[in-house]
Amino acid sequence: MLMANLYVGQSGLQTSQNALNTTAHNMSNVDTEGYTRQQVSQGTRAYQTLEKKNEQISWKQIGTGVNYNHCKQVRSEFLDISYRQESGRLAFYDVSVKALEEIEDQLQEMNGSEFADSLNNLWVSIQELAKDPCSAVNQSSMVTRANEFLTRAKSVYEGLVSYQENMDSTVETMVENINNYGDRIRQLNEDIVEIESGRQEKANDLRDERNVLLDKLGEYGKIEYMEDIFGNVTVLFEGSSFVTTDHVNHIGIDRTLESPVGYATPYWEYAAKSEYDKDGNKVIVSIDGGHLYDLTQTVSTTINTDIGKLKSVLLARGDHNATYHDIVEDQDYYNKNISQSVIMNIQAEFDQMIHAVMTKINEIMENSESNPAYLDETVGLPSDFTLFVVANEGDRITYDFNKEKPAGTVETGFTIMNAQVNPKLLMDPTLFTFRKIDGEEDNTTMTLLKEAFTKEEYVLNPNVTTRNSFVTYYNSLVSQVANSGDVYKSIQEAQQQTVDAVASGREQIVGVSSDEELEFMIMFQNAYNASSRYINVVSEMLEHLVTTLGA
Repeated sequence: MLMANLYVGQSGLQTSQNALNTTAHNMSNVDTEGYTRQQVSQGTRAYQTLEKKNEQISWKQIGTGVNYNHCKQVRSEFLDISYRQESGRLAFYDVSVKALEEIEDQLQEMNGSEFADSLNNLWVSIQELAKDPCSAVNQSSMVTRANEFLTRAKSVYEGLVSYQENMDSTVETMVENINNYGDRIRQLNEDIVEIESGRQEKANDLRDERNVLLDKLGEYGKIEYMEDIFGNVTVLFEGSSFVTTDHVNHIGIDRTLESPVGYATPYWEYAAKSEYDKDGNKVIVSIDGGHLYDLTQTVSTTINTDIGKLKSVLLARGDHNATYHDIVEDQDYYNKNISQSVIMNIQAEFDQMIHAVMTKINEIMENSESNPAYLDETVGLPSDFTLFVVANEGDRITYDFNKEKPAGTVETGFTIMNAQVNPKLLMDPTLFTFRKIDGEEDNTTMTLLKEAFTKEEYVLNPNVTTRNSFVTYYNSLVSQVANSGDVYKSIQEAQQQTVDAVASGREQIVGVSSDEELEFMIMFQNAYNASSRYINVVSEMLEHLVTTLGA
């Protein structure tokens, strides 16, 4: 019996030593990112039965020591799921806020060189021209201000396009990161299963790395995952199978089939339709049914369509450079494809304003009694003497609005990038004299031009009822951006608080407390010392018995 008690002490020594090693491992990783606190699970070894009597309440048994069951991670599955979802939602609104801040910069409202100045200067020049329509100075001033107005408009629009392209350049990097995370998770699955298959130890450090990757993956999009009994984690990304037990479904990038300007469109490679060319190379011919996202869905927290920075970038960027056509051609098309993209929405509304200004001024000048073509039919058509002209008459839009108007059937017309000030008037601003055939000043035309700037008949988009004039339209546009920015900023701040609260709760569970670990270290050291003293006592008893019996 005493010999058996030696094994009791030995089990205490071994278990305490393992617990001390685990505690030391925790202490050495206090500042390690993603590290999960490890905890020793102890249990009793099988009891030794000495006597069985049915009339007794229990059998006569003695313990054989303590057993080191396993070393487990201390995590909360609920908090992990919450953190990955909420951090993905925060990343979504981070992108939206940054996009709106950039748009405010592009609208020239923060650096002192505002587009509003050029619009106001054009309006002032028309007012001055109305005072003396036949003044060569005033006529030249209007043409100069019109050219300045259009140049500034092009600068703003090009800035928006440039930011679109910058956002587009990040898409491919994001997709590459997502694929790399998936490949690494699958490799970690294999390593974890191999280590844990013997049921002797847990691959806790590898599990930590896998959890960090799941955290990062959650920032890019909506994920769902499940761990099977063998230790494999399978992952769904945006509702589609991403990481399975034996492979990873990679995400590809298309730049030719979907976007008319070559913007990156992510798609599932396994769902794309491909063919082989004459050289034996695989060519993607269609990604219908393989889209990673349906970007026409309403963005809503209720249905979790506002998660992930990749989706937010794609929404903010859009798939083309929007123009006034995106607003006026089809309201349903606008609501589904344009309104949710902060950049395309501003592009379309801004282009609509410039288009309206140019079209209205041209309409008045073309029908004016003082148009040179009405004074002398040999000089050309009335449309030859308008203030603005289309730069490329044959230019047509390359994207579909609806089934009735397929791509390439609608002329681009007066857009910001397809317009210029009439070269004839740039060469000779006095060519349009604003003097009627009877020699009188054309005050009627001047009255119409002034009314064009002050008449409130323009709305920002089909979903807004407030009407603006040319003078107030731009201010309304900037106010809309500012208001949207405030809304997204408040959502972002609230979401940041949510993420911080969940992260704090999770850290209280998975994080390592040096004070707590020191307490455990003292406790296990005392247990080790107690086991050592226990063995010494048993050893002394055995020695005493042997010595006594021997005597």
